[in-house]
Amino acid sequence: MDNLTHSLFGLTLGRTSMGRAGSGTTLTLLLASNAPDIDIVTTAGGALSYLEWHRGPTHGPLGVLALGVVAASIAWCGTRLWRAASTDRSAEPPADPPASFPALWAVATVGVMCHILMDLPTSYGTRPLSPFDWRWFAHDWMPIVDIYLLIALAAGLLIGRRSMAAGRRLAALALLFMALNYGVRATAHHQAVAHGPRLFGPLLPERCDDAAERSRGWIDRWPLHRDALAAPVPDDERERSAKRCLAEIAAIPDFVSPFRWRVIADLSNAYEMRTINLLALPDPSEADWRLAVRHPNQWTPAVAAAAQTRVGTVFLGFSRFPSVRSVVGGSGDATVVWNDIRFAIGRVTDSRRERPNFFTATVRLDRDGGVVEEKLGP
Repeated sequence: MDNLTHSLFGLTLGRTSMGRAGSGTTLTLLLASNAPDIDIVTTAGGALSYLEWHRGPTHGPLGVLALGVVAASIAWCGTRLWRAASTDRSAEPPADPPASFPALWAVATVGVMCHILMDLPTSYGTRPLSPFDWRWFAHDWMPIVDIYLLIALAAGLLIGRRSMAAGRRLAALALLFMALNYGVRATAHHQAVAHGPRLFGPLLPERCDDAAERSRGWIDRWPLHRDALAAPVPDDERERSAKRCLAEIAAIPDFVSPFRWRVIADLSNAYEMRTINLLALPDPSEADWRLAVRHPNQWTPAVAAAAQTRVGTVFLGFSRFPSVRSVVGGSGDATVVWNDIRFAIGRVTDSRRERPNFFTATVRLDRDGGVVEEKLGP
């Protein structure tokens, strides 16, 4: 989720019974609710470094423990310095006694864990087991920014300022709305995936041999057959592309409507995409499956070579649906471009016209396979 939502959620938790631990609790929850995104400091090493470490160890078990201590320490010191300064100015200190450090640490740990749990149901995903397991895990229930959740949390905080009792009641209502919102989106996601085969019509191929492994379990995860920071096995990819089959069907949430989804058919040699509105399902008698947008994903020798570069390795470790195209010039040089279909912009009927974005990786190779250029982004 976005940091504004994390912040509002932390402040809302501060209005619940957790806030009774003493002064400094709300500050602790605010810090802890944003602490895992401290990985933003890796942007100092460039966009590729950020993508490599994004939602990594700071979102894993070690991050929960360490960031809980850091957030609690900052709040503990800050609260006591503020009380001391208030006493020196003869100002009235907070009525609540300061929370103990163990209490702040417990509250901070809850805040960090809630941050990770809120990232998990988004289509973006997170790596909650890193650095022990670098794979990404996700449910596709929520967009990265949920405007309804933002409004509910903000409204609860603003209206609840009238009194402490009102604040606690509104916080409880906001959290109840949050649970209902998650439930509605989870149910809608299940329905969108279930309608997938009918959306793509009779041309949808049979499932791949490893489709059962992809659909196994209660949560989506990627990459499946390699460490997140290891290059893919080119021979396996080319063999898989030779036989057209269906790997999985996924549904990506819309930013506005919980009933509108982008359904993706992950084929062995391409991705096909359709938009579905669960409140206005298409007529089964109409052959509108022809409207599917196709993104080729052909693994050529040039693509296999580009996958061994650092940009290729990092991007393929991050991307869940990496569509790739390659162009070989007259002199034998090649340009390979990957796009993550989760972030495809607009309705694209020709992948060559797809607008590059931050989630685009480009590698240029000379005729001997040497790297001429590799970059992330437009």
